[in-house]
Amino acid sequence: FAFGEIEGRVIADYAKSTASCCAAIELQPSPVETFGLFNAVGLGPRGGQFQDNRGLQAVEDRIASSNFAPIGNIKNYGVTSEINFPIGEKANLIYIGSYRKFRAKESYDTDFTALDVFNVDLNNTRINTMTHELRLQGDAMDDKLEYLVGGYYSTEDIKQNVQFSLGTQYDRFVGALLFGPTGGALGPTPLQLFSGASPALTRTNNAYAQNSKSWSIFTNNTFALTDNFKFSFGLRYSNETKDGSFAQVSNTNPTCRGIIANLANVPPGLRPTVLVLGCLPFLAPADLPQAAALPLPRSFTGKFKDDELIYTAKLLYEFAAPINVYASFTHGYKSGGFNLDSTAAIGGANPAFRSELVDSYEAGIKARFLDNAVTANLAVFKEDFTDFQVLEFTGTRFQTFNVPKARSTGFELETTIRPDDHFTINAALTYVDAKYPANCKGNSTEINVINLCGASLTNAPKYNVIAGATYTNEIGSSMKYFLNAQVKLESDSRTSTQPTELPATAALVGTTAKLPFDIQDSNVKVNLRAGLSTISDSVGIEFFVQNLFDEPA
Repeated sequence: FAFGEIEGRVIADYAKSTASCCAAIELQPSPVETFGLFNAVGLGPRGGQFQDNRGLQAVEDRIASSNFAPIGNIKNYGVTSEINFPIGEKANLIYIGSYRKFRAKESYDTDFTALDVFNVDLNNTRINTMTHELRLQGDAMDDKLEYLVGGYYSTEDIKQNVQFSLGTQYDRFVGALLFGPTGGALGPTPLQLFSGASPALTRTNNAYAQNSKSWSIFTNNTFALTDNFKFSFGLRYSNETKDGSFAQVSNTNPTCRGIIANLANVPPGLRPTVLVLGCLPFLAPADLPQAAALPLPRSFTGKFKDDELIYTAKLLYEFAAPINVYASFTHGYKSGGFNLDSTAAIGGANPAFRSELVDSYEAGIKARFLDNAVTANLAVFKEDFTDFQVLEFTGTRFQTFNVPKARSTGFELETTIRPDDHFTINAALTYVDAKYPANCKGNSTEINVINLCGASLTNAPKYNVIAGATYTNEIGSSMKYFLNAQVKLESDSRTSTQPTELPATAALVGTTAKLPFDIQDSNVKVNLRAGLSTISDSVGIEFFVQNLFDEPA
């Protein structure tokens, strides 16, 4: 819309999805299955899994097991507005605001097997967000200065209720896990043996909430020192406040209470295992008197507050070719907060995690040749992280923690070649060495931090290569089409949070072997795309194929 010189726009959107989450494919059977321990406690030779549900063929056929069909109902909607107020001939006052709502109700089999073991009966999530930004930008000093100053404010309210339950086969599942170490002496239902109660009676309703407020003031400016030499600098002061909490609305877990009461009767070597399996943290009663000494969940209400001055500077010089060279430095910041999980304060742990800081250095060159028929860009970079934030699932709990040091260095080279008006070739190579340095622990004594030192970051392949070509042309005077092919290569990367290795064997003294699937092998994928549209792009249709040769990802 426009009123005189004032212009603006309002965008409203609504999306609804009934897509459900999730299922898992068994690539390799566990020893519990291969040694017949599931069968020994009456759960069948494969623990309820389908006989053909394993290996790479299962991946290709998308075969998975579940004891009930997952349900999902997700809504995401909101409104965004932008208003532009001209001020004189060389400045504009701009307002951008938004309000959004996210609603999700889901239920799913969280053990990802055909056994009735561990279920999410209802996950009800509500998120409301609101943002406001006001900025003044324009030119000054005979157009030698491009300036921007502004302010930002946002709120976010998160409320989540999750209803968990243990299934009718949970005790026998635990019996299979303990069958080998105990030689079957505990029988098929060890938790009932030690507690006198069936885990199938366990139900819990956990409530999580976080209220966040963020505000900042900022400026970003570019000054032309000469016609070819520019200097940019920016400042941003950011202030974050978060109130986080976990509370248990209701809980029925007679098994956990019974095991705690009879813990002295459990063999000492089995007590930690029986306690964790009988008092599974997601479903254990919170705030029991024993919570201070045992790994039991505790409710919490806390406030997190932090602020940081973020700054950046960049030098840019343009040669006549044209060739641009630049160098920049940025001090960045990512706010800390709370791990909103029922296990976050387990045993009295601190559910809060610290803010992450990064010092980023970059230098590069951007060039165009042959009347812009060829472009080439090269950038080298280094990032030093302080209090790097890590989210890890240990198998029984989610935990968020800070690693004092992490580092990423590398370079990126990309080029685009246009032999004529119809044909375009593009290619890019990225090398990244992202890892935790050998001295990453700093003053931390946490074992999960110490174990990471010297390891690569998760999902951080060293090499990424992309090459592609696009051909476009017209059909008559009203239609056009395009054909595109792209090849993507990715080198090995580690998928686990912790670097997991098998211990050295007698036959291979002094060596270690990676656990299966800890390393994602390198892969090459081919994607194809074709399209037909009107000259004005008002109407079009596209066809595409992702991963043409079905390479495992």
